[in-house]
Amino acid sequence: MLHFFAWYVAITLLGWLTFPLAFRLFPALSDRGYSLSRALGLLLWAYVFWLLASLGLARNNTSGLLAALLALAALSGWALYKQETKRQSLLPIGQWVRANLRLVLVVEALFLAAFTFGAVLRAAAPEALGTEKPMELAFINAILRSPVFPPRDPWLSGYAISYYYFGYVMAAMLAKITATPGSVAFNLMLALVLGMGATGAYGILYNLLASRSGAEPDLPSEDRKTPRPGSKPSTTLPLLGPLFLLLVSNLEGFLEVLHRSGLFWKENGFNFWAWLDMKELSQPPAQPLGWMPERHWWWWRASRVVQDYDLAGNFREVIDEFPFFSYLLGDLHPHVLATPFSLLIIALALNLYLGGWRGETRLPGLRLFLQPRAFAFAALALGGMAFLNTFEVLTSLAIILGAYLLQRLCQEGWHSERLVELIELAVPLTLLAGLLYLPFYLGFSSQAGGILPNLESPTRGIHLWVMFGSLLFPIFAYLLFLWRSEKQTPTADGWLLALGFMLFLWAFSWALALLIQRLQPGFAAQYVAGQGVSGLAEFFSKAMQRRLAAAGGWLTLLVLLGATLSLLLGAARRSNQEQSAPPSPTIFILLVVTIGSLLVIGPEFLYLRDQFGTRMNTVFKFYYQAWFLWSLAAAFGTAVLLQSLQNFWNAAYRLGLAMLLIMALTYPVLSLLDRTHNFNPLPGWTLDSAAYLQRDMPDEAAALAYLNQAPDGIVVEAVGGSYTQYARVATHTGLPTVLGWPGHESQWRGGLEDVGSRPQDIQTLYTTPNWNMAEAIIRKYNIKYIYVGTLERNTYHLNTEKFQRFLPIVFQQGNVTIYAVP
Repeated sequence: MLHFFAWYVAITLLGWLTFPLAFRLFPALSDRGYSLSRALGLLLWAYVFWLLASLGLARNNTSGLLAALLALAALSGWALYKQETKRQSLLPIGQWVRANLRLVLVVEALFLAAFTFGAVLRAAAPEALGTEKPMELAFINAILRSPVFPPRDPWLSGYAISYYYFGYVMAAMLAKITATPGSVAFNLMLALVLGMGATGAYGILYNLLASRSGAEPDLPSEDRKTPRPGSKPSTTLPLLGPLFLLLVSNLEGFLEVLHRSGLFWKENGFNFWAWLDMKELSQPPAQPLGWMPERHWWWWRASRVVQDYDLAGNFREVIDEFPFFSYLLGDLHPHVLATPFSLLIIALALNLYLGGWRGETRLPGLRLFLQPRAFAFAALALGGMAFLNTFEVLTSLAIILGAYLLQRLCQEGWHSERLVELIELAVPLTLLAGLLYLPFYLGFSSQAGGILPNLESPTRGIHLWVMFGSLLFPIFAYLLFLWRSEKQTPTADGWLLALGFMLFLWAFSWALALLIQRLQPGFAAQYVAGQGVSGLAEFFSKAMQRRLAAAGGWLTLLVLLGATLSLLLGAARRSNQEQSAPPSPTIFILLVVTIGSLLVIGPEFLYLRDQFGTRMNTVFKFYYQAWFLWSLAAAFGTAVLLQSLQNFWNAAYRLGLAMLLIMALTYPVLSLLDRTHNFNPLPGWTLDSAAYLQRDMPDEAAALAYLNQAPDGIVVEAVGGSYTQYARVATHTGLPTVLGWPGHESQWRGGLEDVGSRPQDIQTLYTTPNWNMAEAIIRKYNIKYIYVGTLERNTYHLNTEKFQRFLPIVFQQGNVTIYAVP
């Protein structure tokens, strides 16, 4: 409990410290960035600390953290001073707070509620066991114990982490500054990300609605357009932002209830569940019938809605997580850690679009139409996103560039020069983003190996609607409202552009396939043969039949993209004709829907080549980003319709929305009860992700506690497969082990070259009776601690006589012995 309050106080103080800087950076937003000040402060503090530590200018200790915090305070103080010198055109911060006290209180209450909810959820299921949790805990502990940066790879001694680890640096920083053990910080960081995500989504929707209502932000006089009267926006409707982003789920949970009750199940004739084809839901419902799903971890299926098969009928797993599932599962993976910073990017783009950064930046041979501080901050945020979750950097860049283009269209109208201006921003922005985080890229390698065509695995329409229906229904309702209410008919060019884009992707995927066949005939022949077809002609025929049979999916996306582009182009034309009008939030939301649509359309035709060999990871990463964008659009559309519809249509929409929310919230309600054992966890409530060790393996727990206090050094332990108990010593102590999970190291480094002969050497070390051979291995890897526990005894035919003869025992309890190398 003390750690919870320490984190709450630390992040709140950090947010207040950073608010003067946010106030200056987001002049076009009605909340002046207050809802995102915690995320902004954490990003800037972590960047300064990481950069100083990476350059050898600061140590990875409390002094280094305080030095970075002092630099942030100086920057915020400068922003406050600059703001105070412009009182003629800017509202003082204190006066803004008094005028927006209700907003401030709602944001603070929302953060505390979401942070508390996240902590309670994690306290009910705290164990860092299974899935990716051991890896994530290992990173936090390794960063805590690394004397210098880049931090050491806990599962490959002698190497630095080769992964986008920025989020784990943030977690370790908060752990160190609050004296929180890494095992507790693991769960508190999940709760913190949830809290900052809730306030970020709230703030974005608040600012969108404020812009729509005409509430004038506190812009500098030179940036103001024609004054427009407006009232204070509602502080209640923006709660739809965190509702749709973090609580609303896909419709699989509602289907679980229908299946459990036996509805639509038929042994003979058309069987809805067999047609649905979603693994366990295709099986007969358990008897006796009920309504509460009882299958073990039934809620896992919601993250595996999309079902892929090759042409031979072999199943291919696809991951389609969404935010609530992520927090329920409890993996502290980069796509979760990036949540508040993804929202920060969107807020950055919204501020840019609304004219908050209007100005000029002069570069050699270039003229950028935004202020220098805006250009620098955009690069810092964009580079940070690549360091947090590399998969999101292109989406973030697209949102920033899209907002810049739309802002220029509103300001100057359409001309071919707009595209030139877009390129002139994109190139230096990307270069500066990379340069700011250069130490990270110097030690980073990846499993990504180009792009492959997806020819035979389109997403079925029913699976797409089960996955995204809770967001698509409000979005389509909003688009229909715009279609009927806009002053001018949307242009048909949007439909042609959408159709042309999808036809281009389809043709490009086949052209890429033919190119691969020409350049890598062996790979192509093996791939085609694995599909159970005799040649390329039969492959093409069956692949086309498969795509036509799954027309519901790509037709839905075509209609969505076509309608959105049609409205977007029409709105842009009207904005071009009415340049005196302020930027409309409708245009920004249409941009958000468009980018989200492109993210979902992409894996229909292409995917990133990795060690999984399928589109599994591409769908996972792209769908997750699309959920962020579409959830904000669904929340905004819902708020607008609730405000705008009258009489019968208002009542009908509210009824439909209530029914949709019942279906979309079935999953979070029932899965919470299952995951938390009806909020009665059998081991008791704790935020310590390693508490299970003391309960289940007290000897191991005592040994790990000893190593946590022991001098630094490399440890050797048994090697085994991923998602197992192997690598537990490095995971829980942060000491680098000779080798942890080889499969993960291969993913992070694009192969096993760096792993080398380590598995064989470790086996030899534990099994050989020859001390000279063992000593050579010890010296080769500079091993300090040799760990012998139950897992080592079960994995190898141990020969410990040599250790007992030549090495001192520094710990022994029960079945665990630790030898130290002098």
